[in-house]
Amino acid sequence: MRIAVVHAGHRAQADRVAEMLHGEVMDYSEGVFERAFRKYEAVVAIMAMGIVVRKVSTLLRDKWVDPAVVVVTPDLRFSIPILGGHHGGNGIARSLSQHGIQEVISTATDALGRDSVEEVASRNGLEIINKASTVTVNRAFLDGDVPCYKIDGPAVVMVTGGVSVLAMKGHYVVGIGCNRGTSSEEIRNAVLEALGAMNIGEDDVLAYASTTKKSDEPGLVAAIRGLGGRLFFIDDETLNSQPVASESKARMIGLVGVAEPAALALAKHKRLTMERRAFGNVTVAIAE
Repeated sequence: MRIAVVHAGHRAQADRVAEMLHGEVMDYSEGVFERAFRKYEAVVAIMAMGIVVRKVSTLLRDKWVDPAVVVVTPDLRFSIPILGGHHGGNGIARSLSQHGIQEVISTATDALGRDSVEEVASRNGLEIINKASTVTVNRAFLDGDVPCYKIDGPAVVMVTGGVSVLAMKGHYVVGIGCNRGTSSEEIRNAVLEALGAMNIGEDDVLAYASTTKKSDEPGLVAAIRGLGGRLFFIDDETLNSQPVASESKARMIGLVGVAEPAALALAKHKRLTMERRAFGNVTVAIAE
């Protein structure tokens, strides 16, 4: 993890903390947090918490892409993760505690000694596919043990909003729409052509996604099984909440689209790498 240690007149303390965390020191100046947010996965700020909160508040986009932010008091007595506790902040605070800086953890699961979806994923080197589910599942962790099931693929998984899905890490999500009765061979060839056009390898695909309206489409299921991929079906509400780039005929079935919103729904950065593109009876979009 790349860590920036930002200080406001506390160079000696910043150097000590940077050594503890193998981080890089940045002197406080106008725009320093903007630069740190672009370059680093975590920011440790040695200054008053109020300053940090005011400076980073306008930079926040989404907890899944924002860097973790940890405030360390100038006397090096306390470290307080204020953003991204489950995304590196709590881990940084725990590391600093080994050097005598007491951590102050406010994340409910960690503070109460409970597990979390993010911790399970991190321990096993996995990626959280349906990130919105973590709110419900982490709340359940506070009430007691939550079962964890391993499913070996190829497989098709249909889940509700109260189930978090973890998968081997990858970078891209491929959204797929197709006409009824499209063969598995045509779908598979369309996906491979789309990946090839973007110079993306099959191993770089985190997941394949489509609408729940296609969950009974045998050609689609067989195509992704043949690719050895993970296929997820997304509900209408989630699809319709995505910022698609182009209009689709899917509006006739009550959707803003299929390929683009399905790809965006599971993508980490919510950014289209390839907008919706037709390959015969198949439509493919790729997001990261």
